[in-house]
Amino acid sequence: MKQAIILAAGKGVRMLPLTKNVPKPLIEINGKPFITYLLDNLEKAGYEKVVVVVGYLKEKIKNYFKNHNYSFDLQFVDQGEPLGTGHAVSVAKDFVEGEFVVINGDDVYPLENLKNIPFGDNFNYVHAYKHSNPSNYGAIVREGEYLISLKEKPKNSKSNLINSGLYKFTPEIFDALSKIDKSERGEYEITSAIDLLAKEHRVKVKELSFWQPLGKIEDILLVKKIIEEKF
Repeated sequence: MKQAIILAAGKGVRMLPLTKNVPKPLIEINGKPFITYLLDNLEKAGYEKVVVVVGYLKEKIKNYFKNHNYSFDLQFVDQGEPLGTGHAVSVAKDFVEGEFVVINGDDVYPLENLKNIPFGDNFNYVHAYKHSNPSNYGAIVREGEYLISLKEKPKNSKSNLINSGLYKFTPEIFDALSKIDKSERGEYEITSAIDLLAKEHRVKVKELSFWQPLGKIEDILLVKKIIEEKF
Protein backbone atom coordinates (compact mmCIF):
# COMPACT_ATOMS: atom_id res chain seq x y z
CA MET A 1 0.00 0.00 0.00
CA LYS A 2 1.27 3.46 -0.89
CA GLN A 3 0.74 5.55 2.22
CA ALA A 4 1.96 8.91 3.45
CA ILE A 5 2.13 10.92 6.66
CA ILE A 6 1.89 14.71 6.36
CA LEU A 7 3.37 16.70 9.27
CA ALA A 8 1.00 19.65 9.74
CA ALA A 9 0.87 20.32 13.48
CA GLY A 10 3.13 23.38 13.79
CA LYS A 11 2.08 26.88 14.82
CA GLY A 12 3.72 28.58 11.84
CA VAL A 13 5.30 31.27 14.02
CA ARG A 14 7.39 32.66 11.17
CA MET A 15 4.18 33.17 9.17
CA LEU A 16 2.56 35.50 11.69
CA PRO A 17 0.24 37.40 11.50
CA LEU A 18 -1.23 35.14 8.79
CA THR A 19 -1.27 32.17 11.14
CA LYS A 20 -2.85 33.95 14.10
CA ASN A 21 -6.28 32.50 13.31
CA VAL A 22 -5.50 30.21 10.36
CA PRO A 23 -3.30 27.10 10.54
CA LYS A 24 -0.46 27.27 8.02
CA PRO A 25 -1.78 24.34 5.90
CA LEU A 26 -4.93 26.37 5.19
CA ILE A 27 -3.18 29.57 4.07
CA GLU A 28 -4.51 30.29 0.59
CA ILE A 29 -2.11 30.15 -2.32
CA ASN A 30 -3.59 31.03 -5.72
CA GLY A 31 -7.11 30.63 -4.33
CA LYS A 32 -6.68 27.24 -2.61
CA PRO A 33 -5.46 26.16 0.84
CA PHE A 34 -1.80 25.19 0.53
CA ILE A 35 -2.26 21.63 1.82
CA THR A 36 -4.68 20.82 -1.01
CA TYR A 37 -1.79 20.96 -3.50
CA LEU A 38 0.03 18.32 -1.46
CA LEU A 39 -3.05 16.12 -1.26
CA ASP A 40 -3.81 16.52 -4.97
CA ASN A 41 -0.27 15.42 -5.83
CA LEU A 42 -0.49 12.40 -3.53
CA GLU A 43 -3.75 11.42 -5.20
CA LYS A 44 -2.23 11.79 -8.67
CA ALA A 45 0.76 9.72 -7.50
CA GLY A 46 -1.53 6.83 -6.55
CA TYR A 47 -1.40 6.91 -2.76
CA GLU A 48 -4.04 4.85 -0.99
CA LYS A 49 -3.83 6.25 2.53
CA VAL A 50 -2.82 9.68 3.84
CA VAL A 51 -2.47 10.47 7.55
CA VAL A 52 -2.28 14.14 8.53
CA VAL A 53 -0.68 14.87 11.91
CA VAL A 54 -2.39 17.99 13.26
CA GLY A 55 -2.03 20.14 16.35
CA TYR A 56 -2.37 23.93 16.17
CA LEU A 57 -5.94 24.91 15.20
CA LYS A 58 -6.53 21.27 14.29
CA GLU A 59 -10.33 21.52 14.20
CA LYS A 60 -10.16 24.06 11.38
CA ILE A 61 -8.13 21.62 9.29
CA LYS A 62 -10.44 18.71 10.06
CA ASN A 63 -13.58 20.75 9.37
CA TYR A 64 -12.25 21.97 6.04
CA PHE A 65 -11.92 18.40 4.76
CA LYS A 66 -15.27 17.10 6.02
CA ASN A 67 -16.85 17.59 2.61
CA HIS A 68 -13.81 16.78 0.48
CA ASN A 69 -13.54 13.37 -1.14
CA TYR A 70 -10.27 11.84 -2.27
CA SER A 71 -9.56 8.47 -3.81
CA PHE A 72 -7.37 7.65 -0.80
CA ASP A 73 -8.30 7.06 2.83
CA LEU A 74 -7.73 10.39 4.63
CA GLN A 75 -7.22 10.29 8.40
CA PHE A 76 -6.15 12.79 11.06
CA VAL A 77 -4.15 12.21 14.23
CA ASP A 78 -3.56 14.78 16.95
CA GLN A 79 0.08 15.21 17.95
CA GLY A 80 -0.89 16.62 21.32
CA GLU A 81 2.13 18.23 22.94
CA PRO A 82 4.40 19.57 20.16
CA LEU A 83 7.59 17.61 20.81
CA GLY A 84 9.22 17.67 17.39
CA THR A 85 9.14 15.91 14.05
CA GLY A 86 10.24 12.56 15.47
CA HIS A 87 7.41 12.68 17.98
CA ALA A 88 4.94 13.63 15.24
CA VAL A 89 5.88 10.55 13.22
CA SER A 90 5.67 8.37 16.34
CA VAL A 91 2.07 9.36 17.10
CA ALA A 92 1.06 8.12 13.63
CA LYS A 93 2.61 4.68 14.18
CA ASP A 94 -0.71 2.87 14.59
CA PHE A 95 -2.16 4.48 11.45
CA VAL A 96 0.36 3.02 8.98
CA GLU A 97 1.51 -0.47 8.13
CA GLY A 98 4.73 -1.42 6.39
CA GLU A 99 6.61 1.21 4.40
CA PHE A 100 5.39 4.79 4.26
CA VAL A 101 6.32 8.29 3.11
CA VAL A 102 6.66 11.33 5.36
CA ILE A 103 6.37 14.85 3.99
CA ASN A 104 6.34 18.29 5.54
CA GLY A 105 2.95 19.97 5.35
CA ASP A 106 4.54 23.27 4.37
CA ASP A 107 6.76 22.22 1.45
CA VAL A 108 6.10 21.76 -2.28
CA TYR A 109 7.46 18.54 -3.78
CA PRO A 110 7.54 17.28 -7.40
CA LEU A 111 4.80 14.92 -8.49
CA GLU A 112 7.30 12.72 -10.31
CA ASN A 113 9.32 12.16 -7.14
CA LEU A 114 6.21 11.23 -5.16
CA LYS A 115 5.26 8.79 -7.92
CA ASN A 116 8.67 7.16 -8.12
CA ILE A 117 9.46 6.58 -4.46
CA PRO A 118 10.85 3.03 -4.25
CA PHE A 119 8.30 1.18 -2.15
CA GLY A 120 9.17 -2.44 -1.48
CA ASP A 121 12.97 -2.30 -1.59
CA ASN A 122 13.27 -2.39 2.23
CA PHE A 123 15.47 0.73 2.47
CA ASN A 124 14.83 4.11 4.02
CA TYR A 125 15.25 7.21 1.84
CA VAL A 126 16.04 10.87 2.38
CA HIS A 127 15.23 13.17 -0.53
CA ALA A 128 17.80 15.86 -1.14
CA TYR A 129 17.86 19.12 -3.06
CA LYS A 130 20.88 20.98 -4.41
CA HIS A 131 21.15 24.39 -2.75
CA SER A 132 23.63 27.24 -3.00
CA ASN A 133 23.50 27.93 0.74
CA PRO A 134 23.33 24.61 2.60
CA SER A 135 24.48 26.17 5.89
CA ASN A 136 20.93 27.47 6.43
CA TYR A 137 19.46 23.97 6.23
CA GLY A 138 20.24 20.36 7.07
CA ALA A 139 23.22 19.40 4.92
CA ILE A 140 23.39 15.85 3.60
CA VAL A 141 26.67 13.95 3.67
CA ARG A 142 26.58 10.86 1.46
CA GLU A 143 28.86 8.21 0.07
CA GLY A 144 27.60 6.89 -3.23
CA GLU A 145 23.88 6.33 -2.82
CA TYR A 146 24.07 5.92 0.98
CA LEU A 147 23.48 8.61 3.57
CA ILE A 148 26.41 9.08 5.98
CA SER A 149 24.95 11.85 8.14
CA LEU A 150 22.66 14.86 8.36
CA LYS A 151 24.34 18.02 9.66
CA GLU A 152 21.90 20.67 10.85
CA LYS A 153 22.96 24.16 9.68
CA PRO A 154 26.69 23.40 9.40
CA LYS A 155 29.07 26.38 9.33
CA ASN A 156 31.30 24.91 6.64
CA SER A 157 29.43 22.35 4.59
CA LYS A 158 31.30 20.31 2.02
CA SER A 159 27.99 19.24 0.51
CA ASN A 160 25.53 21.31 -1.55
CA LEU A 161 22.72 18.84 -0.87
CA ILE A 162 20.12 19.74 1.76
CA ASN A 163 17.41 17.74 3.46
CA SER A 164 14.00 18.47 1.91
CA GLY A 165 11.93 16.75 4.59
CA LEU A 166 10.61 14.13 2.17
CA TYR A 167 11.34 10.61 3.40
CA LYS A 168 10.41 7.01 2.80
CA PHE A 169 10.65 4.82 5.88
CA THR A 170 10.46 1.17 6.72
CA PRO A 171 8.94 0.26 10.12
CA GLU A 172 12.47 0.21 11.59
CA ILE A 173 12.23 4.01 11.93
CA PHE A 174 9.98 3.50 14.96
CA ASP A 175 12.63 1.45 16.75
CA ALA A 176 15.18 4.17 15.97
CA LEU A 177 12.80 6.84 17.30
CA SER A 178 12.46 4.93 20.57
CA LYS A 179 16.24 5.21 21.07
CA ILE A 180 16.77 8.95 20.60
CA ASP A 181 16.85 11.68 23.24
CA LYS A 182 15.51 15.20 23.05
CA SER A 183 17.62 17.67 21.11
CA GLU A 184 19.03 20.90 22.53
CA ARG A 185 15.77 22.63 21.71
CA GLY A 186 13.79 20.06 23.69
CA GLU A 187 12.34 18.09 20.77
CA TYR A 188 12.58 14.59 19.37
CA GLU A 189 14.07 15.14 15.92
CA ILE A 190 13.36 12.74 13.07
CA THR A 191 16.88 13.47 11.78
CA SER A 192 18.38 11.98 14.96
CA ALA A 193 16.60 8.69 14.25
CA ILE A 194 17.67 8.83 10.60
CA ASP A 195 21.30 9.24 11.68
CA LEU A 196 21.03 6.03 13.72
CA LEU A 197 19.78 4.14 10.67
CA ALA A 198 22.46 5.75 8.48
CA LYS A 199 25.15 4.28 10.72
CA GLU A 200 23.77 0.85 9.80
CA HIS A 201 23.74 1.71 6.06
CA ARG A 202 19.97 1.56 6.03
CA VAL A 203 19.36 4.97 4.41
CA LYS A 204 19.77 5.96 0.78
CA VAL A 205 19.66 9.41 -0.84
CA LYS A 206 17.56 10.47 -3.82
CA GLU A 207 17.53 13.95 -5.38
CA LEU A 208 14.50 16.14 -6.10
CA SER A 209 13.98 18.01 -9.35
CA PHE A 210 12.66 21.01 -7.37
CA TRP A 211 11.65 21.91 -3.83
CA GLN A 212 10.17 25.01 -2.22
CA PRO A 213 9.31 25.47 1.47
CA LEU A 214 6.56 27.73 2.78
CA GLY A 215 8.42 28.64 5.94
CA LYS A 216 8.04 32.39 6.17
CA ILE A 217 5.95 35.16 4.63
CA GLU A 218 8.68 35.98 2.10
CA ASP A 219 8.27 32.46 0.66
CA ILE A 220 4.68 33.03 -0.46
CA LEU A 221 5.61 34.61 -3.81
CA LEU A 222 8.11 31.80 -4.52
CA VAL A 223 5.49 29.16 -3.69
CA LYS A 224 2.92 30.89 -5.89
CA LYS A 225 5.36 30.86 -8.78
CA ILE A 226 6.18 27.16 -8.33
CA ILE A 227 2.49 26.24 -8.18
CA GLU A 228 1.70 28.30 -11.30
CA GLU A 229 4.50 26.57 -13.18
CA LYS A 230 4.14 23.00 -11.89
CA PHE A 231 0.46 22.46 -11.02
